Formats: sequence, structure tokens, C-alpha cells
Amino acid sequence: MIVSKTPLRISFVGGGSDFQLFYQNSYGSVVSAAIDKYVYVLVNKRSDGLFRIGYSKTEFIKNIDNIEHDIIRESLRLLKIKGGLDITYIGDISIGHAGTGLGSSSALAIGVLNALYAFQKKKVSSHQLAEDACKIEIDILGRPIGKQDQYAVAYGGVNYIRFNPDESVSVRPIQLSEKIRNKLCSNLLMFNTGIDPKSSILLKEQKAKIKNNHEVLSGVVELSESLKNYLSNSNINYFGELLHKNWIFKKQFATKITNGVIDNY
Repeated sequence: MIVSKTPLRISFVGGGSDFQLFYQNSYGSVVSAAIDKYVYVLVNKRSDGLFRIGYSKTEFIKNIDNIEHDIIRESLRLLKIKGGLDITYIGDISIGHAGTGLGSSSALAIGVLNALYAFQKKKVSSHQLAEDACKIEIDILGRPIGKQDQYAVAYGGVNYIRFNPDESVSVRPIQLSEKIRNKLCSNLLMFNTGIDPKSSILLKEQKAKIKNNHEVLSGVVELSESLKNYLSNSNINYFGELLHKNWIFKKQFATKITNGVIDNY
């Protein structure tokens, strides 16, 4: 049996600039961090030639084309894997299309690909896993998302990630001392509001507004450059201020990014 473990992520600043419609004319960049919440994918060989896909439902399928789970179906197609396989996944936080804001869909894609490559006895780089996940989620499935999540969860750690007009992506790890890391951890809080973000609807609107929001997106890129420089110099004095500025920009991406309840929080 093969088990892959992929972290979820939090995005600090720069999110939104990872959409192709923006970075194709300049560049986009983000600062994000993997967290200690994970997606686990289990792969095991079957003797009956069938695919068994286990998640919130169970699929027993002979033909790949009939698999309902789109990420698993397209991962199997991409790696040209034939039948006789059991694939199951679970997460520390519920994984679904509603969206948690933690990159769970991309973490699942990376985890499935990683496990399937291992099943084929192939060792691939984090960069290759991220590229494959982007191909599946963006190019094949046509999801209205950017490239941040795939690279953030494939690499892990705290990173400055840059998206270039030629479609290349560079990942620069930001090394934090134990003291700075502990101080950040003790001053960051994350809450489950219980509100369904309907991320697919938000992202479609966000993508549609990219051309009109070019100045706003350029602003979040500047913030990512600033945060990268501060963190690289072990300076977190302006961390909260940069998060706040990023939030002000982000609220302009789509009409329902926030609501009265969240504003009160």
C-alpha cells in the first residue's frame, strides 16, 4: 500500500496575481505557507481489474472514462494507469468542492499524483507534481483558479512564489529562524466561520474582473515583494499591517469576498 501526505496551505499576500490573465502581461507573486493539516491518499493494487474510488461515496468502475471523481479520473488518464487499483483519500479538514480556502483541491491533486507516480515506481520532483496538477485543474478541468495552491502544497514550507509571463514558475523558500517561526505561530489565528464561501462562484467573478482589477492586483504583488523581504530579514514587525492591506485589496476582487458577519469579526 502507498500512502501520500500533502499539507494544506494558507496564503498571506499576493493571491489573485497567480491567474494567467494577470501574470501573462507582467508577473504575479505570492507569499504562502503550508500548515500542519493534511490530505492523505491511499493507493493499493486490486486483483479484479476494477477501480475502487473511496471518498464521500464509493465508486466501483471498470472504465476510467466512467469515474465521476474528476481529479482522480484525469490523474489516472495523465499517467496512463490501467485498472486494478484502489484509491481512497481522507483529510484532516473536510475536502470538497465548496472550498475551505486552504487549497484542499490542489492538495488532493498533488497527493493523488504523488501516490500514483509512486505506484509506477517513479520519483518525480515537487515542481513536476505542481505542473501536472495545474494541467489537470486548469487546462483539462477548466477550473477558474490560479497556480499558487499547487506549488504551495507540493513544496511545503514558507515560500515566495513567482508566476512569469512565459508560464514558468519559480519557488523561493523563505528560511525562518525557530524564534521567528514560533512568534508567527503564536500570533496567527484561523477560524472556521461555518460560512460556505461558494468559492467556485467567487473565483469565476474574480477571473472575469482581472482586466479591470489590474492596478489592485499589482498592489498585492508589491505586498508580496515587501513581505518576502521582511521575512527574509527576520522582520515581522509589519506582518499584520501587510495582511490588512492585502485584505483591503482582496475585497475588490469580487462582490461576495466578504459579508457583514465577516466584517464584524
